[in-house]
Amino acid sequence: MIETLIVIAAVLFAALLLYIAAQPDVFHICRAASIKASPDRIFALINDFHNWDAWSPYEKMDPEMKRNLSGKPRGKGAIYEWESTDSNAGTGRMEIIESLPSSRIAIELDLFKPIESRCILVFILETQGDETEVTWTMQGANSYFGKLMDIFYDRGNMVGKDFEEGLANIKTIAER
Repeated sequence: MIETLIVIAAVLFAALLLYIAAQPDVFHICRAASIKASPDRIFALINDFHNWDAWSPYEKMDPEMKRNLSGKPRGKGAIYEWESTDSNAGTGRMEIIESLPSSRIAIELDLFKPIESRCILVFILETQGDETEVTWTMQGANSYFGKLMDIFYDRGNMVGKDFEEGLANIKTIAER
């Protein structure tokens, strides 16, 4: 009887490991908002890391967080590094790797703590009448550990809520 239970447990465990391995190798999170402001106004808020404290939800996670802005003042080559004692904010680095005026910004995001990962953030701004559709995406490699964690929590929903908050903050500022 015990041998049968051990075999069943081993088969279930192996099935779980195979299920985890079969999950997508890339994760993708996307949120969008329509903002009644020009793409130029919105672009300026995103393309300059000095402005992020006004709208980014991550800035509020740890008021004592150490920040270092270097490289170019804005646009391609601008760098933002942070170190926090708060495990939610962690430690990381962002660098703007593409900056197409009033239409697209791509940022390489390296997280060092609490979990090491690299992903790309992209902001796309598209004019639609008197509004600008702003799309914020995050894409990165989905490690085995990431696939395992996705079983226990919905990364897309958790990060998506932060993106929604950030876009709402941009909307409030840009529409003033």
